[in-house]
Amino acid sequence: MVDRLVNSEANARRVHNVEQCFGSSGQPLGVPGRVLVGEGVLTKICRKKPKPRQFFLFNDALVYGNIIIHKKKYNKQHILPLEDVKLENVNDDGNLRNGWKIINPRKSFVVYAATATEKKEWMAHIRKCVDDLLLQRGVRKSSKTDSPVWVPDSEAKNCMHCSKSEFSMVNRRHHCRHCGIVACNSCTSKRWLLPLQSSKPIRVCLTCYQKLSREASQNNVTRKFSVNAGGDEKASSGDDSSDDEDDEGKEREGDVAATEAEQLAIHDAHFQSYD
Repeated sequence: MVDRLVNSEANARRVHNVEQCFGSSGQPLGVPGRVLVGEGVLTKICRKKPKPRQFFLFNDALVYGNIIIHKKKYNKQHILPLEDVKLENVNDDGNLRNGWKIINPRKSFVVYAATATEKKEWMAHIRKCVDDLLLQRGVRKSSKTDSPVWVPDSEAKNCMHCSKSEFSMVNRRHHCRHCGIVACNSCTSKRWLLPLQSSKPIRVCLTCYQKLSREASQNNVTRKFSVNAGGDEKASSGDDSSDDEDDEGKEREGDVAATEAEQLAIHDAHFQSYD
């Protein structure tokens, strides 16, 4: 079915519509051979709280973004190549049900579907697209180091590295980009270049820093890292906000509209398949 859609007018129109919804803030999606397989709303676990996000499954990529006006306008577009995507089941936890991990070298996170049926549909379609893509390209699943799933802020009242430092408005939370724990500024004062996640050295906890340093030394690899972040909050401002988070606590135009759109999206979260 996907093969028949490759050069179809219906598929070209759907892909164009997705591009238009992201506007100038998104990358072009009209790649030759690309097919829109399905779309829908999933609840993504962000560092502050769960948020509905619009997801688009293509035969070669998984694209998602923030909902501004449901089915009309999205921003903060993310594109994950499917050949690097892995899925891992997540057990139900209280009100959070029907979830799974989307694991990728660039970014890993947990999402939840509205129903068990939708979870099954999403996972089956993603896995089929990944398997078909790898078979088509004659490659195996990526052996690259995957990025960690971040521990939500709400699950850490104290630093998960030293267990002593208590978080507050002054003592901010930071995430280790190598293992995903929530730690204090002192315990994440080191930085390391993780090129699949960023072109610049990024925060890692002291344990991961020591591990990465040891591995680099053993492998005679030039160590590309910043020895000390200096504890300078200004230097690190913004680097701990998940790149698809809203700027919480700040005034931003359209907050009310975005919130209403997100609430509407939750009630229209079914998976729509085009194959």
